[in-house]
Amino acid sequence: MNQIIKEYKGKKYLLEPVKTRILQPGDEMEEIIKEYAGNLLQPGDIVSISESPLAITQDRAIPLSKIKPGFWARLLWRFVSKVPYGIGLRAPSSMQCAIEECGIFRILLAALVGGIGRFVGRRGKGDFYRIAGMQAALIDAAATSPVPPYESCVIKGPSNPQGEAERISKATGVGIAVMDINDIGGCWVIGCSYGVDKQMLESVMKSNPQGQGAELTPLCLIRAL
Repeated sequence: MNQIIKEYKGKKYLLEPVKTRILQPGDEMEEIIKEYAGNLLQPGDIVSISESPLAITQDRAIPLSKIKPGFWARLLWRFVSKVPYGIGLRAPSSMQCAIEECGIFRILLAALVGGIGRFVGRRGKGDFYRIAGMQAALIDAAATSPVPPYESCVIKGPSNPQGEAERISKATGVGIAVMDINDIGGCWVIGCSYGVDKQMLESVMKSNPQGQGAELTPLCLIRAL
């Protein structure tokens, strides 16, 4: 994978996506980092972990065959606006997962606010997700991932990304950031270890160097030059 140089506030940073095997439930992310990036790491480095692969290791990729959308899921998915980067909760299966994650009352409130927002001309402003919360926003609908067997799964957001980042950092000795990035400029740190500069990462990683397809690069090394 090609190395990329980005600049932030006059300082240059090296970005190097790291290719791995297809991750599985039960994989330990710290061991994956050591296996595939251990020979690259230096003191002061940061490793970015994509949120969906981390969620997969936590067994949060749910096959469609195991999801049974209830009444509310079959009704409420229609209240979610389409977004340019994927289906999100605009499908009964992913809406069912959001209800299980966030609770029906919060999702009902989000649907109400989202519906009012569309009525007053705020379509596409993200009102639904602001009320539903981060875990709802992180859910990837089936077919979002092109990597088998996860193309037929709804992938929930990772559990406790902040705590996981801190734990993995202690195990590997480098800074860790769990990130949600898409191909249209969305880039968010959803959890990071102590001392990691969120604003820097959200700036230099905005181009999504890890890709959105079947690159199998769930990790990216970031190093100040």
